[in-house]
Amino acid sequence: MHSIVQTISHELSANQSQVSAAIALLDDGSTVPFIARYRKEATGGLDDSQLRTLESRLGYLRELNERREVVLSSISAQGKLTESLKHEIDHADTKTRLEDLYLPYKPKRRTKGEIAKEAGLEPLADFLLANRQAALEAKASAFINAEKGFTDTKAVLDGARFILMERFAEDAGLLLKIRKHLEQQAQLESRVMKGKEKEGAKFRDYFEHNEAITKVPSHRALAMLRGRTEGVLALSLNADPNSEAKAGSYCEIIIRDHLNLSLSNSEVDTWLATVVASTWRVKISLQMETEFIAALRERAEDEAIKVFARNLNDLLMASPAGSKVTMGLDPGIRTGVKVAIVNDTGKLVAHTTIFPHAPQNQWDKSARSIANLVKMHKVELIAIGNGTGSRETDKLAGEVIASLTEIKNKVTKVMVSEAGASVYSASELAAAEFPDLDVSLRGAVSIARRLQDPMAELVKIEPKSIGVGQYQHDVNQSQLSRSLEAVVEDSVNAVGVDLNMASEPLLAQVAGFNKTLAKNVVSYRDEHGSFANRKQLLKVARLGPKAYEQAAGFLRIQGGDNPLDASAVHPEAYGVVEKMAQQLQVSVTELVGNSEKLAAVNASDYADDKFGEVTITDIVTELQKPGRDPRGEFKTACFKDGVEDVKDLKLDMILEGVVTNVTNFGAFVDVGVHQDGLVHISSLTDKFVSDPHTIVKAGDVVKVKVIDVDVERRRIALTMKMNESAATAKANASGQRDNKPNPKAANKHNKPQHKQNKAPKNAAMGNAFAEAFAKMKK
Repeated sequence: MHSIVQTISHELSANQSQVSAAIALLDDGSTVPFIARYRKEATGGLDDSQLRTLESRLGYLRELNERREVVLSSISAQGKLTESLKHEIDHADTKTRLEDLYLPYKPKRRTKGEIAKEAGLEPLADFLLANRQAALEAKASAFINAEKGFTDTKAVLDGARFILMERFAEDAGLLLKIRKHLEQQAQLESRVMKGKEKEGAKFRDYFEHNEAITKVPSHRALAMLRGRTEGVLALSLNADPNSEAKAGSYCEIIIRDHLNLSLSNSEVDTWLATVVASTWRVKISLQMETEFIAALRERAEDEAIKVFARNLNDLLMASPAGSKVTMGLDPGIRTGVKVAIVNDTGKLVAHTTIFPHAPQNQWDKSARSIANLVKMHKVELIAIGNGTGSRETDKLAGEVIASLTEIKNKVTKVMVSEAGASVYSASELAAAEFPDLDVSLRGAVSIARRLQDPMAELVKIEPKSIGVGQYQHDVNQSQLSRSLEAVVEDSVNAVGVDLNMASEPLLAQVAGFNKTLAKNVVSYRDEHGSFANRKQLLKVARLGPKAYEQAAGFLRIQGGDNPLDASAVHPEAYGVVEKMAQQLQVSVTELVGNSEKLAAVNASDYADDKFGEVTITDIVTELQKPGRDPRGEFKTACFKDGVEDVKDLKLDMILEGVVTNVTNFGAFVDVGVHQDGLVHISSLTDKFVSDPHTIVKAGDVVKVKVIDVDVERRRIALTMKMNESAATAKANASGQRDNKPNPKAANKHNKPQHKQNKAPKNAAMGNAFAEAFAKMKK
């Protein structure tokens, strides 16, 4: 355990005492949100991000230790565990290094080398390796064994060669050197499979593509891996991209140097040269290709999952419109527009279907229906799903709002992402809540509620169905689920949950809760009415002291018995607040929100063994603005009138839009034409940007300019740099195409990484949308 603590503390740049405390709390059943919020003293203020990393690394290192014990036990049972080998195994810091060390001792199938050993050829292999001036054929003839299948000297020498090949290929030190060389030099080569050019046109940017394998960005790696899966691309590892030599690989030199083989022209040395070449080509190169491409996939998946997690967090933390009567419109053309109205608590109060579009064309009747519903239910917001028919429906809503001149407070219409709404509509949860409601009308309810509180509604949908990731279906699904579940948990607990209003799915995300406890809380609430205080939670079935400890601080009760129950102050610290109030000669109710009184509090006066100054400071900060929502101010985007389809876009047109997805190569923006446009990373700002997430996040309202449109392929290129014109962008793209690098002029040891990677005619539009833009911007 000490080595684990040491490793993690180094990686997190934290003290070992911090890491030890965090591990102890996790092992005791504490959740990450609880530790991050209420155990800052113990962990020295490790935040939820650091704790998630710690939790992940703790799992990996514990698995490594478990595997280490298995390896040591296996080698020891074979009687081959030496002190030096044990030392190396004890200090193996990765699973790859551990498996390299175990490779020579790992039980394996009957190989050609093993068959040769059984025929007694190992002494010959050892002799030839040690005696390089021996008579090769004469020595080999003494080991002919017809009964074992070695009938001549050629078969005998082949057997000895297999023995040495397997021995060399299992040398952990040699594998380490070759792996280091490949990390620095190797390139991933992607080639189109014969006859797949037309079928795999979307992968054409990778038909002849070379790139340093350790530097392939996530989106390109996953694109090529998908191309291989679909049978369009063949991927391979080129260990010598800068070498002009045809005789062999530099890795063969590494093998010879590692084995101290200075080969001459003798018979044995010539034979050993073939052993070295075969060791590389037959054994190690294939092993390394598999390993490096697997590692590439793992890195790419990790990065893609991080992108998805960041976008999901941004979406969950999007500003809520608040408790306002909201009309949800789920657009449809032939099937009509589904209308649902929810009150300020999210309860469905009315629903209908209107048919303003073709073929019914009941525009005026539909407008009157919406107007009447708005007046009858005092609707304040209209949420419009951004699916098919959304702009036409948005226009209808706009006309209705303009006609409602007698309404004092103007109704606001907002376009809302309906990603995942259909998944919720068909779910058991929606069916249980609205058993008599049509599936499509349930979608309208979800759209309305999503505007009121995005988080409360999105937690009802499986995160993978929300669609804010890149290549989300290509990555490890269990790892993706774990990561997204952690994001949802952290986001929900950062905001807090109204105990008397929250749904089961939202309660299930509270620290210390699960689906069963959430269901039991709702059942108790339905039977006994609203919770008056947090202590009542202990009366809920199966909700014990541990779950109460973890969850209580994240649950809010408005208008309850104790004003602190509406805040993030944990019940365990109520005594501290009461002491403050007593010394300040006010009641707890008078203290809450009283900035003047709270400014007089000296944290050190209340610190003790249980609550340190950091915790006291947090309590005072919370009391100043109890139950504050960390989400930002609610904002809406205004889509341009008359721009409803890709064909309506014009070059240099300036539009307002909403960021729907942020990737490593840029951001996708909805400008109201049913197809998101891409703002490449180079077009986000005039300054250099290494990570688009530092500039924009999902849900942001941004101003963009159109710089390229492909109506046929529905591709849109946008820029957030208002001084960048479409003409300039095209001129840059043309210049890039006309000034291709000359491979012959390049130094043979410094060749361009992208051989024959020509920019497509419509550079901003292809499958490698981002990469083409990156080239253009260079």
